[in-house]
Amino acid sequence: MATFEQDFCRDTGDRHSTLPVCNLFLESASRQNTGFGGCDLIGISLSNGRELGNLGSILLCGIAILVTLFLLWRSEMKRAAVGRREMQLFLIGYIIIEICEIFTVGWFPLDGGVRRAFTAVHIAAIVATLWILMINGAVGYQLLDDGTPFSIGLILLSAAALFIGVGYICLDTGFNWTGFWNSSTQGPLNRDYALYTLYQLIPLVMLFVFFVLESLLVLRILGERRPMLYLVAAMLLFAIGQIFQYVISVHICTGTGGKINGGLFETLFTLLAVVMIWVFWSSITEDDWPMPVASESTYT
Repeated sequence: MATFEQDFCRDTGDRHSTLPVCNLFLESASRQNTGFGGCDLIGISLSNGRELGNLGSILLCGIAILVTLFLLWRSEMKRAAVGRREMQLFLIGYIIIEICEIFTVGWFPLDGGVRRAFTAVHIAAIVATLWILMINGAVGYQLLDDGTPFSIGLILLSAAALFIGVGYICLDTGFNWTGFWNSSTQGPLNRDYALYTLYQLIPLVMLFVFFVLESLLVLRILGERRPMLYLVAAMLLFAIGQIFQYVISVHICTGTGGKINGGLFETLFTLLAVVMIWVFWSSITEDDWPMPVASESTYT
């Protein structure tokens, strides 16, 4: 089993982590004088010894929010499109993620407790938003009428349950309310299986299911290939962003003397992946696609 502190947080530096989940461990590591020892971003010095750790990511998060607001507006214009409301829910979830990222990855100067709270919301939003995206993959099959209060209510309730559950686990880990997760914040700092599963494994499974569902819809039901270019591009862009985050980040940080790291590029490529997912969705809601045989709804 992978270990956060030894395998993923080792390259993040002792002060500025660009992996949100590592923020839950930084204070504990500091108390035990076992810092992560990676490359720290120099950041911008502010008053009273404060630092703005990752200005590039903060600016890109702002751009991502503006771009996503534009996609929300464009989605609203496609009034007859299948899954319009469901896609808008996904975009709203992504906006919440980017707002949190300003304070977790961007390292906006905050009290440590406030940052851990933002981190919990950030991780919970990632899981809930990818759940919504996975459900979007099933919307095209018209198992339920899309956009209805029942359909939207089911998605919101299930996403809210995941958000609350994941958020509580992260908060309990970061603030040690019950002591249930002490193995992750005490001793060798190397066995947080719950956060590994929630932050890395579950989102990847949801993305895989979304890709499979949409691929079957496009290739087997719609009988088209062009939309697959957008879907594959989205997955590749997301993968590139993760490579920058987990593999290349420390080398960029070291090579630039701590001026930038891979977090900036992860934000950029994830934004491009979200845009391509929207383009994919838009492409399969055009007038000329055939509808599934068992559905009375049309892709218009």
